[in-house]
Amino acid sequence: MSDAEAERILRTAFHDQPQPAPAPTSFRDDTPLPAFGPTPPVLQPETRIVPAWAAGTAVASIGIGAGITGAGCGVWLVLQGLAAVTLTSVLMVTLPLAALAALATAIGSAVQHARAVVTHTEHHYTGPVTQHVQHTEQTARGFLGRITNRTC
Repeated sequence: MSDAEAERILRTAFHDQPQPAPAPTSFRDDTPLPAFGPTPPVLQPETRIVPAWAAGTAVASIGIGAGITGAGCGVWLVLQGLAAVTLTSVLMVTLPLAALAALATAIGSAVQHARAVVTHTEHHYTGPVTQHVQHTEQTARGFLGRITNRTC
């Protein structure tokens, strides 16, 4: 069989048939909504939850920023009376203090987050259950410290 004959057979078998219309993938209802109706509004409570450590870190960061700004302004006022010091130079002097305070806040937040509370999970079963319990104690110390694992 020649290539031309094979191409003719394929063309008549597949290409000459009508193609099905594409199926719609979405629908938009443009009918206008009623201004009022018999259904009362439904309460939609707030479901976003911010962890306590994140809120504490945010509050501490705001406090550090306000404290450093106040300290910088205080230093500027004191030094303004002693010599002609610009605000820019005072801010450059207090910038390392702000960096140390932010670092202390980050370290405190990391330590507090590392001491997270162990959650309690209850399971309710309706059939015969076999439960195997394995207690594991872990100790982690320091950034590059040692880790101890004990299995009871």
